[in-house]
Amino acid sequence: MIVRRWPSALGLLAAGSAIATGANRESVAITLGVALLCYLGAAALNRPWIAWAAILGGSIVVTIGELAGIVWWGALGITAAALVTIGLIGKAPRPALTAQTAALLGFGGPAVIALFLNPRVGMVLAGLALASHAAWDVVHWRRNEVVPRSLAEFCLWLDVPLGLALIVLALTG
Repeated sequence: MIVRRWPSALGLLAAGSAIATGANRESVAITLGVALLCYLGAAALNRPWIAWAAILGGSIVVTIGELAGIVWWGALGITAAALVTIGLIGKAPRPALTAQTAALLGFGGPAVIALFLNPRVGMVLAGLALASHAAWDVVHWRRNEVVPRSLAEFCLWLDVPLGLALIVLALTG
């Protein structure tokens, strides 16, 4: 039974690690941005397994962007635009591509806005954006579409604890 729940354990481990090493609004916003890119990449390429590979890929995009002098969210935005273009050219299923693009804007937009607000307010907004993404994870877990169920489960157990922890830190810090 516990072996089947490895994505939950991995998600909790990742959330705990992020909290223990000093989660802040930027790290949480980056986490959400990479997660959104995972979903978008899987939809654009019509390959669910891409979502797992995109965790590393998104992290590399953030790092290379920063090294090139591009803000991380700009680098993710450029990559997202390229993925949407690839999806349109490659005839990815439009409903999935449209939904993931809307999710990127709907969840990612507030996370980026959080970076420009008062630090505590920004922490709350970034935490809310990440924690609310868990609803998206549940939808994909239940439907078993776009991304593997294992990734949706992992994200759920990462998003809720990390997002709520950031909110608590903002309100008590």
